[in-house]
Amino acid sequence: MLIYRIVHKLYGGSLFASGMQGRWNSAGNKVLYAAESIPLAFLENMVRRQGVGFNNDFQIMFIFVPDTASIEEVSAANLSLTWRGPNDYSACLPPGDKWYHEAKSIALKVPSAVMPEAFNYVINTMHPDYKQVALVGTTSLIPDPGIEDILKKYR
Repeated sequence: MLIYRIVHKLYGGSLFASGMQGRWNSAGNKVLYAAESIPLAFLENMVRRQGVGFNNDFQIMFIFVPDTASIEEVSAANLSLTWRGPNDYSACLPPGDKWYHEAKSIALKVPSAVMPEAFNYVINTMHPDYKQVALVGTTSLIPDPGIEDILKKYR
């Protein structure tokens, strides 16, 4: 399976996990977030941008996860109605941290807060099978300039 991640070009050469807190992981838990499609990866990145500037500074990462990899799934139906909140991760951190520490699977398939009908993957970089995950390529991200105009209008 290929999954996709959009990063600044400074980070596009490796699968680096900072350990910063995210929706599905507490600080210190080294995970990678990726999306099931390039458009979803773009939407996720666009929503979380701290500024504007989709120029030649961003890349799309193509990440290979073997079809035989163990993947657990979280259903939106099992989460509280507030799980999609932009700043309150209290509904997502407990199942994400439990998954990370139990290390029964390398990936957690989760609904996207941006578009719950689509899915993101959280990859546990400390899992013994992580060595099977590979960065297979990158390409420049150069979206339509109209998207930059939208970002400027609403920031």
